[in-house]
Amino acid sequence: MTYPEALLDVHPNLFRIDNNLNNLVQKIELLDYINPVNIEQEKRNFFASKYNLNPNFKYRKIDFDAHKLQQHLFSQDIDSIRDEETRKVYRDVIYDYSGIIQCIESIGKGKKFYYNALKSFGTPTQKDVENAQFILHFKDEVYDREMFPVFSAEEAADYFNEFAKQYDFNLNIKLSTKITAAAMVQNHARRLILKKNHRYSANQLKVLANHEIGVHLVTTFNGLQQSLKIFYNGFPNNVETQEGLAVFSEYMSDCLTLYRLKELSYRVLAADSLHRGSNFCDTFDLLHNQYKLNREEAYNISLRAHRGGGFTKDYKYLTGLKKIYDFYREGGNLDNLLAGKVCLKQQNIILKWQKEGLAQEITFKNHAFAENKNTNTTLDFILQNLK
Repeated sequence: MTYPEALLDVHPNLFRIDNNLNNLVQKIELLDYINPVNIEQEKRNFFASKYNLNPNFKYRKIDFDAHKLQQHLFSQDIDSIRDEETRKVYRDVIYDYSGIIQCIESIGKGKKFYYNALKSFGTPTQKDVENAQFILHFKDEVYDREMFPVFSAEEAADYFNEFAKQYDFNLNIKLSTKITAAAMVQNHARRLILKKNHRYSANQLKVLANHEIGVHLVTTFNGLQQSLKIFYNGFPNNVETQEGLAVFSEYMSDCLTLYRLKELSYRVLAADSLHRGSNFCDTFDLLHNQYKLNREEAYNISLRAHRGGGFTKDYKYLTGLKKIYDFYREGGNLDNLLAGKVCLKQQNIILKWQKEGLAQEITFKNHAFAENKNTNTTLDFILQNLK
């Protein structure tokens, strides 16, 4: 979206800096670099070693000059932005982008990456760990036919294309063997990537459609419609809110299950194991032998936590879900949180910018948010009782 002429006259420095940052950050999408390129080979090696050989993951090379990019980021004349609150957001966003660059350039460098990830994403608190353990105490639900993985990636692509017809944006799908999740969105490429060798259950198709398309792609395309490109590139610390919204979309559309909630809980425990100094084998042992998680799931969750050298982001799905669930129950407006890659803590600045004409109402809504269709009372009990 081009900048409105009238606003350019009032906020010339803001739009100049916003545009500069947009040009700088096109290549710093962490998920493009964090996923190993040799996932399947290392998985075979790990299983062949009877779970005793830590994987040796390889990563794609970064295709930008990290040092020069940092220099350009910090050369922005943030003090020339007149409004104090807006100036603070942009100052914070520069530190946030800088932290992501530090993460990207240290991928595969062990503790160096882990400490950079800690700065950007934090680590689970004792309360977070206790919440995860609370969820894991619940008895498993009956494993019904919706949970059997029977659909290929090509069949999944057909399902997502059909689901996306309710939105007026083009769904670009790519299949890949180099992602850790069953599906993920590339923000700057505006693309949904599916794991090529994965088998999807009917429930997982619903989960991923409401999670990846209903939130991650909706916020991507809403962000593109905004005058300020910060909505598209991301507010500071937006991950927790974005993942919380995405899982909440699963809940509202009645496809969130206790099984899925437990998966998010295991991710918390895996992230916590990094804090405790665990290596890949230790984390896998915790999940597979102590918590009796099957080896495929234990491997995938361990991989998500240990990729790059120790990636703590995954614990935020559960903390984000709790915050969005509480926000919704208190009557909060979810639409403003779909305006782009925004953060719950900064909803006031979104409202302020809307009043000033610097932000617009959203173009694309999440249809699951229109009505609460959840029928699982156990989930409500759990979410209401998380600390």
